[in-house]
Amino acid sequence: MMKKLFSIFLLGAMASLPAFAQTSAKLTATKANEFGLIYTLPLTAFEVTIAVEKTVSTPGEHYQYARKYLNADPIMKPAVAWRITDAVINPIAIADEDQRYLANFKGGNGTFMMLTDSNFPLSVNDEDYDPDSQLMELPKAVAAEPTVLQKPIAQQAITPEMIQSKSSAKRAELAAEKIYELRTNRNEIISGQADAMPSDGAAMKLALDQLSAQEEALTAMFLGTVQKSVEVRTYTVYVPDEGEAARTVVARLSALDGLVAPDDLSGDPIYAEITPVSRGELPVNEKGVAKTFPKGGVAYRIPGSARVSLSYEGRTLAEKEFDVAQYGVVFGLDPALFTNKREPAYLHFNPLTGAVRELGTVGN
Repeated sequence: MMKKLFSIFLLGAMASLPAFAQTSAKLTATKANEFGLIYTLPLTAFEVTIAVEKTVSTPGEHYQYARKYLNADPIMKPAVAWRITDAVINPIAIADEDQRYLANFKGGNGTFMMLTDSNFPLSVNDEDYDPDSQLMELPKAVAAEPTVLQKPIAQQAITPEMIQSKSSAKRAELAAEKIYELRTNRNEIISGQADAMPSDGAAMKLALDQLSAQEEALTAMFLGTVQKSVEVRTYTVYVPDEGEAARTVVARLSALDGLVAPDDLSGDPIYAEITPVSRGELPVNEKGVAKTFPKGGVAYRIPGSARVSLSYEGRTLAEKEFDVAQYGVVFGLDPALFTNKREPAYLHFNPLTGAVRELGTVGN
């Protein structure tokens, strides 16, 4: 049982924490390590996931006769088109290679920290803490389905006369006649006037489905086919240093090849932009003076925030505000809170930024 002293839920922390499907390690402050535990506070980066739909249009064999026999406009030439259908931004934690922190729990034999396998802090004095991470749902790739002309039903719809004819005009005429015949047969079954009616409802449905599938295949020989699929790719975007451009090209969309590399000029750019919104500030005392870091303190981060957006051809694909470690400051908690023999404290970190999520006392 734990008694909560206070809880801090920083902007976006609950909605957008990355999934920490990784192992954790327990480090205990003992005499052997001079009661000192070393860890790293994470920095923030972002993963942008982009879904693009590919549409392949293919003319039918008899497209030149579509207006004559079906009074419809066919696909006239092969074409490939791409369009962006979805975009998602999720924050991730990356290592800060330049900073390590030493928390000194002197006199607190048994005080421990839980760290991720990247050495990011998860908790102090709570082995069961789960960050309850929740990513925004990512789009899924979708493979292209076979067109009706790539299915066995297309071969079943072709008559021997169509196969034997060497004239494209004659094959088109025979295909149109077969379409009209299929429509007549379907209408006769529906109206109950067919010479050989199906024996029951299930048999009728099967017969009607078969006639419709054959008609669809023959019609596609005139009008053509459209095949769609979805590709999904994820890119990492890093928070720019001071003075660096806030907007970067993460990928490009090519009319022929879909998503291509940022330096491939065959495509139009997809931009990611990170704009600072707020900066973390050190806590102050009653006189408004910034507090000093406690000796041997448990370092945590007070993050700032940024608006992250993804755009293409002037259109915003995704935009959200996130906590950002780099726009914050580092402060510390008195280590004596966690070594108190009567009421030791526990601490929960936000493993994305190193911020405090919850501080309380461990009960019996």
